[in-house]
Amino acid sequence: MHIEKIQSPADLRALDNDQLQELCTEIRGFLVEAVSRTGGHLGSNLGAVELTLAVHRVFESPRDVILWDTGHQSYVHKIVTGRSDDFTTLRQRHGLSGYPSSSESEHDVVENSHASTSLSWASGLAAGFDLTGHEHRQVVAIIGDGSMTGGMAFEALNNLGHYGQRAVIILNDNGRSYAPTVSRLATVMSRLRQSPNYVKGRQAVTSILNRLPLGDEVKRGLSGAAAAMREMWEPPAFFETLGVRYLGPIDGHDIDALESAFRDASSYEDGPIVVHVLTDKGRGYAPAEADVEKHLHDIGLFDPVTGNSSSQGGNTFTSEFSTALMNIAERRDDVVAITAAMPGSTGLLPFQQRYPERFFDTGIAEQHALTSAAGMAKAGLRPFVAIYSTFLARGFDQVMYDIGLHGLPVVICVDRAGITGPDGASHHGVHDIAMYARVPGMTIFSPSSLQELPIMLNQALEIEDGPVAIRWPRGNAAESDDVGQGMNARLVREGEDVAILAAGKMLTAATTATNLLAEEGVQAALWDPRVLKPVDKEMIRSIIDFPLVVTIEDGTRVGGFGSLVADALQRRSGPIPRLLQLGTPDDYLPHGAESELHAELGLDASGIAAQINKAIKSTQH
Repeated sequence: MHIEKIQSPADLRALDNDQLQELCTEIRGFLVEAVSRTGGHLGSNLGAVELTLAVHRVFESPRDVILWDTGHQSYVHKIVTGRSDDFTTLRQRHGLSGYPSSSESEHDVVENSHASTSLSWASGLAAGFDLTGHEHRQVVAIIGDGSMTGGMAFEALNNLGHYGQRAVIILNDNGRSYAPTVSRLATVMSRLRQSPNYVKGRQAVTSILNRLPLGDEVKRGLSGAAAAMREMWEPPAFFETLGVRYLGPIDGHDIDALESAFRDASSYEDGPIVVHVLTDKGRGYAPAEADVEKHLHDIGLFDPVTGNSSSQGGNTFTSEFSTALMNIAERRDDVVAITAAMPGSTGLLPFQQRYPERFFDTGIAEQHALTSAAGMAKAGLRPFVAIYSTFLARGFDQVMYDIGLHGLPVVICVDRAGITGPDGASHHGVHDIAMYARVPGMTIFSPSSLQELPIMLNQALEIEDGPVAIRWPRGNAAESDDVGQGMNARLVREGEDVAILAAGKMLTAATTATNLLAEEGVQAALWDPRVLKPVDKEMIRSIIDFPLVVTIEDGTRVGGFGSLVADALQRRSGPIPRLLQLGTPDDYLPHGAESELHAELGLDASGIAAQINKAIKSTQH
């Protein structure tokens, strides 16, 4: 087995072509077996095996900096850099990260798990190396899985070309992001560059122009016309117009061709160069190749033989959202749905299939998604924008100034809110409350059960003078026959010693915590706030005489729901109760199971009860 002998990139250079092919097969088998036990990103890594080996055979990491855009493509890179033995702990607490991590290896420069950022990193590093006398260090940015649909990538290309910064940009073009890529550039680029008729035709025209006895002025005119035709019909000219040289497309599964192209690119010293590489997402594993939606882009535990998921099914907020939005759209022709490259994972595929003319996938472009939603609302539509909490951070400016400032009724559906688990610091959705509570006129709903979500979606349509955010967590949802109505909080349990306000999914843990407190003689009143902003005034009036009020949220306690309650209490005249705000700390949280992290942070039932008991005792003294 070759894979057992690979401890560093240097070990790859001793292998011949046959051995490299054998290693590729071994790596794909290793990835399938490893990810089947831990879950993770599979399809994108299966497609990047040859690409990764070629990069490490040509460039010398860590001297040369290798940047992975959407760092979930870095599993093969981790194997090559000596971490194969750690894959049993992939995405587990205290285990191997699912993304590049500088704390793991000198070969990982940045934790780059949000799309379209690698070229900006490359621009900054190239400038830094040039100004600090490290010109010998090359910067290699591998961008793919739809990342070129993000506007930030084009901003960086513009600057790389303008300043003539030396960087090798490898465009890993698999025609997809999470789902099929929403972009014409890569598709047309591939089709034209691979067309024999186009290539022969261009060569013939060039040859004729060179042979004809024409004057300089005529030749210049014809050359100008040829350039104009190239601008129309040859998308690579787009890169060249920005001052970025283009090379390709290259078969992304031909190691010889890849190495030849990378060597040519590495010797280019006059600025940035794009190497366009064509790969197949999920290559070499039949279940991934057959997965039409996402080529097993990411997956939980599964059977490596069949590819079938082994995780237990259950009702989720995402599936309930899908059903509820379809019901709303059936009644209202003005309802439209928008997502940023994730129609399947946000539950919008059924909507897309039934109402294709009312569905918009913007690609990995959250900012555009939100401002285009503002435009749709301005034109009289009612947009529902479904985006993961972590990715919604990119659209703060657009929500604040394009949607909020104009008082537009855009409904922002915040999926994967709260601690999300194995993807780590960059993917926990713990900041959305604190961010979007800052938007004047914003309404924020947080359902505590599956049955609350459709009520809130319909209530959101009644709010016509500003944006609405509805946040829900990943995974199976709690179910309850007890639901609230309108903009009001719901009293779940009466008590007189402490008032607990548990937002969203935290109501489940808080309910158990009240039982634990009751066993110790503490009678806690428990509220489901339902609407985090604006805070229900009646709920505030009901808790004002309690000696202790506790807020609990699956998000940062700094600036979150607890802060909104604190502000509401302080605006009351007279004495106010002591307030204990429980939530995630002002820190970046590691990867690990959600239950593990909640327990470590004291946000499970026993932790909540312990903190309340401690606060009660300190209040009594």
